[in-house]
Amino acid sequence: MRCGKIVCVGQNYREHIKELNNDEPAEPVLFLKPPSSIIADGEEIIVPAGIGAVHHEVELALIIGRRAKDVLPHEALRHVRSVAVFNDVTAREMQSTARKAGMPWALSKGMDSFAPLGAPVPLRDVEDVHCLDLELSVNGKLRQKGNTGQMIFPPEVLISYISRFMTLESGDVIATGTPSGVGPLNDGDVVEAKISGIGKLTNKVRAL
Repeated sequence: MRCGKIVCVGQNYREHIKELNNDEPAEPVLFLKPPSSIIADGEEIIVPAGIGAVHHEVELALIIGRRAKDVLPHEALRHVRSVAVFNDVTAREMQSTARKAGMPWALSKGMDSFAPLGAPVPLRDVEDVHCLDLELSVNGKLRQKGNTGQMIFPPEVLISYISRFMTLESGDVIATGTPSGVGPLNDGDVVEAKISGIGKLTNKVRAL
């Protein structure tokens, strides 16, 4: 899939904010992943040696279908072509160390294979993006469970906010945040992320 950029939203579910001991944001927290971090269903998540703990984060991805700039919230979903299951793989120790030092933490999010993305489903085929169940299991054991209705900033607000500052182009991906239950991934783990009405995304972890 052609992708110009992946715009990710951090701290968009209250229970996830609590488990990370962070304060609730007044505005969306944004960061970017490079297109080179995308892998498909069935491909391996490759964890480089020496980076510490790596965590899973199941998310709803919005895939832009047409250019969006300064979009109003009530018009925002018209710019979405499809949705997909997304796993925002994160080098958590690296991220925490960088944040404590006041340094950027892009590397902890942007490594190769750290953006597993499922098969896109046309938005018109999804009943309601505001009420989708998200689940993530590791080796068959449930780790995360939530609903898109729990977002602090819903999809249309995110699109509107992002488009104020950066133009969204066709093929761009917005990862909308994760519910609570994030946890570590180890060599050989099989990660399955699911969203109701959209499908599932399965990837095996290989640590170098």
